[in-house]
Amino acid sequence: MSKTIMTADDSPSMRQMINFTLRNAGFEVVEAVDGQDALTKLTGAPVGMLITDLNMPNIDGIELIRQVRALPQYKYVPIIMLTTESQDEKKQAGKAAGASGWIVKPFRAEQLVAVAKKFLP
Repeated sequence: MSKTIMTADDSPSMRQMINFTLRNAGFEVVEAVDGQDALTKLTGAPVGMLITDLNMPNIDGIELIRQVRALPQYKYVPIIMLTTESQDEKKQAGKAAGASGWIVKPFRAEQLVAVAKKFLP
C-alpha cells in the first residue's frame, strides 16, 4: 500500500502544518488546495490515504468524499476529515459519505501521526 497521503485544505498554513507533521513521520504528502484540486490530482499518482477539510471552496469535504468513494481504485482508501467542525450532524454526514474518521482542529501532531500509522502501517 502506498505511504502517500493527500491533504485537501484551502488554508496554506494548515496544509503546511499537516505536510510538515506527516513528512517528519516518514510519509509522502500530496497537497490539494480544495476538493476539485484533490480530485484532479487523485488521477495522477496512487494515494494510500486522504485527509480533507470540510469547509472548502469549489467542492467541500463531504462532496469530495462522495466523489472519491465513487472511484473504484479509492473505494476502500482511508479518508479522514480534519476540520474545526465537531457537531454530531456534520460527523454523521461525513460518515454517511464514507469518512473513515474525524479529527477536530486544532490537531495534535502525535494524534495525526498515530491515525496515519494506524491506516498506513
